[in-house]
Amino acid sequence: MTRRLTALLLVVFAMPCVSHAGDAPRLRVFYTGHSFHMFVPARVVLTAKAAGVKEYQLAGSQGISGSRVIQHWDKDKGNNKARKALEQGEVDVFTMAPHLKIPDEGIDRFVELGLKHNAKMRFLVQQSWVPFDFLDKRVKDNAERDAEKLDVDKLRADHGKWRGEMETQVKALNKKAGRDAVFIVPAGDAVVRLRALVAEGKAPGLAKQSELFTDAIGHGKLPVVILVSYCNYACITGRSPVGVGVKEPAISAELHELLQRIAWETVSSYPMSGVTAKK
Repeated sequence: MTRRLTALLLVVFAMPCVSHAGDAPRLRVFYTGHSFHMFVPARVVLTAKAAGVKEYQLAGSQGISGSRVIQHWDKDKGNNKARKALEQGEVDVFTMAPHLKIPDEGIDRFVELGLKHNAKMRFLVQQSWVPFDFLDKRVKDNAERDAEKLDVDKLRADHGKWRGEMETQVKALNKKAGRDAVFIVPAGDAVVRLRALVAEGKAPGLAKQSELFTDAIGHGKLPVVILVSYCNYACITGRSPVGVGVKEPAISAELHELLQRIAWETVSSYPMSGVTAKK
C-alpha cells in the first residue's frame, strides 16, 4: 500500500469523527400558552444567556389569549407553528399551559405527535395560579385582595386540587409513553408561596397583594412574571436560577434573590417537575 493511499484512507475514516465530535448539544424549546405563560420565552432567553446555557435555543412560540391547549392543537393547520415544529422533529422541550378545565385533550395530542417525531423529547405542563384567586368564588378587583385578609389555606387547597387534576392526566400520559416524558411546572404553587410571604410582611418591597397583579383575573405584575419565568427556566434546563445575574432594575436585589429562591425551592421539591436539588 503506498503512502499516498494510506494517507487518503486515514483522512476518509477520520472525517465522520471530525464532523460530529464538535457538535454542540441542543435544547430547542417551543412554547405554547396563554397570557399567564407567554411572557416566559423572552425571559428564559435572558436567563439562559446570563447563566451560560449555550445549548438553549428558542424553537418558536404560539400564544392564544385565554386558551386551553386543545385550541392550540385545533388552530388552522396551515398556520399552526406548534404542530409544524413537532412534525419536523425540531423540538426537544415543548411547553403547554392549560386553563382550568382538566383533562385537556390537546395535551394528549401534542404529546403523541411530539414523541412520534422525537422519541426523546420532554413536555412541560404549566400549573398556573387560579384565575380570580379561588375555584368557587371570585375576587372583584385588586382592592378586594387588599381589603380582606388572605386565606392562605384555601388558596393552597384550591391550587392543590387543580394541580391534582393535572397530575392524573400527566401520569396517564407517562404510563402510555413507557417513561417520564411529561412534567409539571409548579408555577402556581410558587405564586402562592410569594403571596403568603407578602401577607406575612416577609417579601422585601411588597406590602400588598395588589402589587402582584394587574387585574382581578390575576395577570401578573413584574414580581409574578419574574417568579414564574424562573420556575420554567428551572424545569427546562434542570438548573437553579439562584444567583444568575439577570439585571432587574425595577425591583430590589433582595426581592430578586427571594424570587429566585422561591422558584428553585418550589421546583426542586416537587417530584413531577423532573428536577431535583442535586441537579
